[in-house]
Amino acid sequence: MHTYIDTYIHNTYIHTYIHTYIHTYIHTYIHTYIHTYIQMELLGEGIRERCGEERETNIQKLRIPRLVILNIPSEINMENVEETLINQNTQINIREGTILPKFIYTTKRGTQNLVAEVTPKLGKKLQQIKVKLGWTICGVDEYVSVKRCYRCSSFNHNHRECKGEVCPQCRGNHSLKQCTAAPTEYKCINCMVYKKHHPTTQIVTAHTSLDKKAPV
Repeated sequence: MHTYIDTYIHNTYIHTYIHTYIHTYIHTYIHTYIHTYIQMELLGEGIRERCGEERETNIQKLRIPRLVILNIPSEINMENVEETLINQNTQINIREGTILPKFIYTTKRGTQNLVAEVTPKLGKKLQQIKVKLGWTICGVDEYVSVKRCYRCSSFNHNHRECKGEVCPQCRGNHSLKQCTAAPTEYKCINCMVYKKHHPTTQIVTAHTSLDKKAPV
């Protein structure tokens, strides 16, 4: 892979450079240092032009910050939250159109949280304070949603983008239902990949990738 990339996608052709190669059980990823979105598009175009269908490119879209407003009162909904935030939190100077409510979800404790997309500038402001909504003072935190594939248990892609099935218990090429491995044979694919790229780090891999106590 290293020779292939250096031959067909040399940095002098597309004015950027490849930083690291990451090999997982199924996939090989390329990490690059790119300073602008235009350079990212140039890299993707260069790969498609010189490699054709042999290599796949997946240019990530720029991420819009998402925040979660915790423990919102029952009278707050998707339609009135922006107006309420603007009127009750004048010290932040929230402008109309800088916050876009996405959804409300109920926690196991029965409280409701609201997730919204915000501008980067507003996001930094809101995370440093608490906001007033009705008669409630609500905490604000960054909303992080981790994409994970149920076919191979790896992160950063879903089952539609997956290249092959991997057992979450033993790392074999079969489904979880077909696994006959004993607990002593369990291997976590994510911890093993991490250990491969961080050899000096002490990390236990003898567990399933579904283990809630897994370090990775």
